[in-house]
Amino acid sequence: MRDKVLSRAVIGQDTLLKQAALVLGGSLFIAMAAQVSFGWPVPISLQTLAILTVGLTFGSRLGAVTLLAYLAEGAMGLPVFANGASTLALVGPTAGFLYGFVGMAFLAGLAVEKGLARGIVSTALVGMVISAALYIPGLAWPAAVLGKSMPELWSYWMSPFLLGDALKAVLAAMVVWGGWKALEARRG
Repeated sequence: MRDKVLSRAVIGQDTLLKQAALVLGGSLFIAMAAQVSFGWPVPISLQTLAILTVGLTFGSRLGAVTLLAYLAEGAMGLPVFANGASTLALVGPTAGFLYGFVGMAFLAGLAVEKGLARGIVSTALVGMVISAALYIPGLAWPAAVLGKSMPELWSYWMSPFLLGDALKAVLAAMVVWGGWKALEARRG
């Protein structure tokens, strides 16, 4: 039976060394994607595209561990967050999104493991739902910490990003689905 998680289908049995390499490589991939960004206080970046791709490719646990490693790298002062930010971003206006990334990767991987993301369309839809769910911690933080109102959150923190998030979910689905097709072509 075909493995549901692409990384396991490609590399075979998970060893600690392989998992560590995936976590390191995945966190580096996300850090590089985060640097393709513009805007403030909530930058538009390729970060969520990379996070969805990691979650959909690595599975729930390894995806979440990869994001925890990414947050730890930023906490240590490495400039891995959008616009080269690091430690202070973990308490700044976008911290809710950063913490929500762990759940985003976990849920994307869980959807794959449970068979909810089987094709390109279902994977894209799953990605869109998970991207929308990221707004819960992402908006709760500035509402609680900065006292932002719902109209402010909608106007500046959410509505400008919805179309891009949907597009990034479709792109992540295409990348993962393309990975499966390339693996099938190589084996067949």
